Amino acid sequence: MQRYFIDLTKEEVTLKGAIVIKGEDVHHLSNVMRMKAGQEILCLTTDGFEALSKIDTITKEEVICHLESWTNQDRELPIRVTIASGLPKGDKLELIIQKGTELGASAFIPFQAARSITKLDQKKSHKKRERWEKIAKEAAEQSYRNIIPRVYSVSTFKELTQLAGEFDKCVVAYEESSKEGEQSRFQTVLQQMKGGQTLLVVFGPEGGLAEKEIEELETLGAVICGLGPRILRTETAPLYALSAISYQTELLRGES
Repeated sequence: MQRYFIDLTKEEVTLKGAIVIKGEDVHHLSNVMRMKAGQEILCLTTDGFEALSKIDTITKEEVICHLESWTNQDRELPIRVTIASGLPKGDKLELIIQKGTELGASAFIPFQAARSITKLDQKKSHKKRERWEKIAKEAAEQSYRNIIPRVYSVSTFKELTQLAGEFDKCVVAYEESSKEGEQSRFQTVLQQMKGGQTLLVVFGPEGGLAEKEIEELETLGAVICGLGPRILRTETAPLYALSAISYQTELLRGES
C-alpha cells in the first residue's frame, strides 16, 4: 500500500477528519501510481502515527482523503538516534542519510570538522540540505518509517558541542580506540539506555576527528569508543553503528 507523509499531527487529523496531500506527492499519487477515488493509502503524521485513509477526490493541486482508522504500527527504533557526521567528500553524506534512514536514524547533523576537506558556504549548504531532506523523505517512504528524519543545517564543531548537551547519551567513534582494541564501551552504553531516550553518535570525516575535538567531546561527557577491530570508512561507520543499535535494542531484547 502506498505511503505518504502529511503535515498534520494525529490530533489535527482526528479533529479535521479530512487529510489533504499537496506538492510532489500529488503528481506521484495521480500520475505515477494512477490512483483513483475510493482507493486506500497510508498517511503518516508529523508525530509518527500511521493512518489508513481512503481517497475522496484528486485534482491537479491536491488529493483529499478521509481517515478510516489508525493502524497502531510503530517501526521506529526504541531509542532516538542522531548521527553527526564530519562533512565527507563527494556524495558520501547522501549515502549516510539514505541508508541511515533505512536503518532507523531519527536525525542527521552534518558538521564542519577540523579535517573536513569539503567546505560549504551558506548558499551551497542550503541547496545541499534541500537535497538531503528529499533523500531522507524518499528513504523513509521506502523503508516504511513512521517519521522522516530531521536533517540539520551544516553546523560548526562548536555548534555540535552545544547540541550534544541535549541528548541523554553521546558516543564518539574514534579509530584510535579501535586500534587499541577497545570494543566494550559502545555496547555498555546501549545496554544502559532505556526506550525513548536519545543518543548522539559522532563520526569524523575521512581523516578522522582531531585530538582536540576528541578531548573537547570527552570533557562534555561523551563516551569515546571503537567499533570493533576493523577501521571503517566514514560512510560505513554510521551504518555499522545503527545496525548494532538495532540488534541490541530490537532483536536481542525481543528474544528476552
